[in-house]
Amino acid sequence: MSTETQVRTGVYEAMFLASQAAAASFGDLIDHINSLFERANAEVIAMKKWDERRLAYEIDKQKRGVYILAYFKCPTDMVPHLERDVVISDKLLRVLVTSADHLTQEEIAAHNDIDGLATEAKLKAQAGDAQESTASKKVHLGAPVASEMAPANEAPAESAPETASEATPEAGAEESGEKPADS
Repeated sequence: MSTETQVRTGVYEAMFLASQAAAASFGDLIDHINSLFERANAEVIAMKKWDERRLAYEIDKQKRGVYILAYFKCPTDMVPHLERDVVISDKLLRVLVTSADHLTQEEIAAHNDIDGLATEAKLKAQAGDAQESTASKKVHLGAPVASEMAPANEAPAESAPETASEATPEAGAEESGEKPADS
């Protein structure tokens, strides 16, 4: 008599919902999802960014979210562990895992965009680096540079003395071609 048990595996579909803040560093988000799959002993078959949209209701004070669709093979007893890891995660708001036994391998392969995810992560990282470099050029620590400070003896432009046309109504009327009203 054998004491070994057969580990049942299944093909699953998972829809992850990530917050906008987590999606800002898209590469880290994809790495985080892949690490959750590794913890669940899952093999990713296909993954793609499904959509980025406004949520029907706020979740953890988030109004927008990014949806990521994944198909994976996993031992059936590890699916609850994956769901629990998502609940604990601070980058992911929700997950929905369903069985994908009704789909063929070709249909699942049609949803595979892992290369596109890597490309998008790289582009977002480059865009983020460019924004950081321009923002760091604008930030100055310490006292302002002398060229940025206005001399103390000059009046600001907003409090400039009034012109003659603004000082008296007659002068303003003469410039516009109107005659002053006689009272």
